[in-house]
Amino acid sequence: MLVGEQPGDAEDLVGRPFVGPAGTLLDAAIREAGLQRGDVYVTNAVKHFNFEQRGKHRLHKKPGSGDVRACRPWLLDEITIVRPHVIVALGATAAASMFGPSVKLTRDRGHALQAATPIDGAAPSAVHLVTFHPAAVLRAPTSERRAELRALLTSDLALAGRLAGKSRGPSPS
Repeated sequence: MLVGEQPGDAEDLVGRPFVGPAGTLLDAAIREAGLQRGDVYVTNAVKHFNFEQRGKHRLHKKPGSGDVRACRPWLLDEITIVRPHVIVALGATAAASMFGPSVKLTRDRGHALQAATPIDGAAPSAVHLVTFHPAAVLRAPTSERRAELRALLTSDLALAGRLAGKSRGPSPS
């Protein structure tokens, strides 16, 4: 199970997660990690698009803790239905939403985390991972940094696949 932050503009308009530019990158990283999109359940911690209107454009606005709390029951329902063995938080907001404020993206990414408190609905032995959100890869300031973040995202997804018994992708970096 991959959990992003919130829908973006394209996702909000289509009504499905990760169908915009970040979704295109995520799909490629999933394939490069040796997984198939059909093996991965993709959702968001916050179910609505927070935005600021600027002329004709709706610009992303980071969700607040109230948004995360308000949407948590729906996310827990999804977890109960899917019963994932591996939950990957894509980005810092999703990580805090899923695993609490003690999990830090830059410190904890790339490492399997056991939950201090199991998430209701997940498999009892569910492993937690955090990695970069595909949108962060796209927003990186240089092509070198974008390539570095994409490689880390792909490596983390391959690790998730191996932990779930699904991936034949690259080894962790």
